[in-house]
Amino acid sequence: MGVIMFFIPTYFSSNFYPLIASLLFAVVGLVSLRAGLLTSLHAEPVRNIDDEVVPSYGPVLFPLVFFLQALVLWNGHVWILQTSMLVLGIGDALAALVGTAAGGRHIEGMTNSPKSIEGSVAMFVSSLLILSVALLVFRPAFTGGLAGEPIWMLLSLALLLALLVTAVEALFSYGLDNLFIPASIAYVLYIVEVTKMATVEGLLLGGLFALLVSLLSIKAKFLNNSGAAATFLLGTTIFGIGGLMWTVPLLTFFFLSSILSKLGRKRKARFDLVFEKGSQRDAGQVYANGGIAWIMMALYSLFGDPYIFFAYLGTLAAVQADTWATEIGTMWPNPKARLITTFKEVPVGTSGGVSIPGTSASFVGSLLICSSAVVMNVSWINQVGIVQSLLVIGFAGLMASLVDSFFGATVQAQYFDPIRQKVTERTYSIASDGSRVTNELLKGYHFVNNDLVNTLCAISGSVVAYLAVRNLAPF
Repeated sequence: MGVIMFFIPTYFSSNFYPLIASLLFAVVGLVSLRAGLLTSLHAEPVRNIDDEVVPSYGPVLFPLVFFLQALVLWNGHVWILQTSMLVLGIGDALAALVGTAAGGRHIEGMTNSPKSIEGSVAMFVSSLLILSVALLVFRPAFTGGLAGEPIWMLLSLALLLALLVTAVEALFSYGLDNLFIPASIAYVLYIVEVTKMATVEGLLLGGLFALLVSLLSIKAKFLNNSGAAATFLLGTTIFGIGGLMWTVPLLTFFFLSSILSKLGRKRKARFDLVFEKGSQRDAGQVYANGGIAWIMMALYSLFGDPYIFFAYLGTLAAVQADTWATEIGTMWPNPKARLITTFKEVPVGTSGGVSIPGTSASFVGSLLICSSAVVMNVSWINQVGIVQSLLVIGFAGLMASLVDSFFGATVQAQYFDPIRQKVTERTYSIASDGSRVTNELLKGYHFVNNDLVNTLCAISGSVVAYLAVRNLAPF
């Protein structure tokens, strides 16, 4: 299908009929998915379970992403659409075929769908070849940021894009890679060629730095495999596009919070069975903690609105405040916590519990995020005022951590562990014989886990900071 979509612009001068056709294919795919038709197209295997499948939304997302790109890129930059579609059509298919045929070793801790080393290698090699050829063939069509770039620089960009889409393919299941593979290619090429908000040199340096951070984080056990892959994607965007003024606040959160999570491990060990996840972050935690910051960076690269930078600081302050509240609150000697909704004393580590040490730490952590931007001498902060900026970001993080506690107390899923006779955030427990025991839902909703609550926390921090600064400084 990707090969067909590559040639569509050759036969149509207008995007009208391709847009109509792609919408029809998306609707047909959605209807067939809901009706249980064409199950071979709408299913993919679950990792380590040979006779079960998970739904795949690929047949719906493939034409949908073509529709969006045709709408934006057809007039003047259709080569970006063609390149991204060809990588998806060939690279993703080869990854699946080679991974299945080779029957290789699965990459641990990635997604619900099995991802093999052989499949990822096939994705990388095929993507690198396609991207290299495409960038050289379409070179005469470059009129913006890519115009005049030497061949070796274009090939280096192809290498970086191949690494990015390989990470995307490995991370996503349910057919979501059909959306994010072409979207990631189109986004990078668009901001370099069209908006010129990034340079090839900057992206290459950012990608190299992000790769080093990810590998070192695996070594230090800050991240597992999926967390490292997600951090590579996030870091390449932030480091490569935003430069130091966007990078330093992110690194401040990442390293300080990761180190703090490793401190006092013996004291915090008693909470390991209460919290949903341990101190080694996975992709879900990277998305929950850094996903909104990621979106803020992407929005800024498209629109250039300086207020978005403060929303970015606000979301980082929020997740730092939440992390510090949890870590300091559970590390503190003889800690006492109260439920935020009733102020009733609860065991430390309870979802929705707040404490004086934890709340104080959340405010300090938020201030450090803004301080890292102050150190970088960001002109927008000087325009708003350093003190005002510190107060806005500090209170945005503090309020967001309280929002996190509120959702944790009201809607986050909490379960009863029948083996250890304790309340926990975990959906299952492991019995002494190694069998998995499903925990009983006590309160909240199954779909509201800690990652979702952290995401809501991050959103609230960005919204508070954005609205506050809009009232303080008309840029």
